[in-house]
Amino acid sequence: MEDKKRLSYLRAKKKVETLKAFYGHLLIYVIVNLIVVLISANVFNSKPLDFKHWSNYAIASFWGIGLFSHAIYVFFEFKFNNVFLKRWEEKKIKQFLEEQ
Repeated sequence: MEDKKRLSYLRAKKKVETLKAFYGHLLIYVIVNLIVVLISANVFNSKPLDFKHWSNYAIASFWGIGLFSHAIYVFFEFKFNNVFLKRWEEKKIKQFLEEQ
C-alpha cells in the first residue's frame, strides 16, 4: 500500500515539475522574443520603426514551433492515459528504488 502511495506521489510530483518547466519555457519565450522583436524593429535606436519586416518574427516563429511541441508533450501526458509511458515509468521507479 505504501508503494502505491509513494508511486502516486512521485507521479504527481513529476507532473508538477513538468508543468512548471513548461510555464518557465513559456515565460522565457515571451520575454526574450518581446525584446528581440523590439530591437529588430528599431525601437531603441534612431532608425525608422519597422514592425512589418518578416525577419523580426523569425526567431519567435521557429522557437514557437518548439514551444508548441513542448506544450503537446506536456498536455498529452496529462490529458490522455498513456499506458506505455506509465508502465515504463513504473519499471524505472522500481528499478531505482531497488538500487537504493
